Amino acid sequence: MKDPVYKLIELTGTSTTSIEDAVANAIKRAHKTIKNPCWFQVIETRGNIAKGNVHHWQVTIKVGFAVNE
Repeated sequence: MKDPVYKLIELTGTSTTSIEDAVANAIKRAHKTIKNPCWFQVIETRGNIAKGNVHHWQVTIKVGFAVNE
């Protein structure tokens, strides 16, 4: 394919451990249904607070992949 076309989807991964785990969880889930995800872009990071501590991370990402002909 000379000039590929790409599609982006938006996902929100979550983790009680870290931002990186939240991103990895979203990518792992995307990999189950998307052929050949190529890259991701972090769009938003947020979390829940419980008893004065970070309780849960939520990271929204865009995942890009090539559209087949």
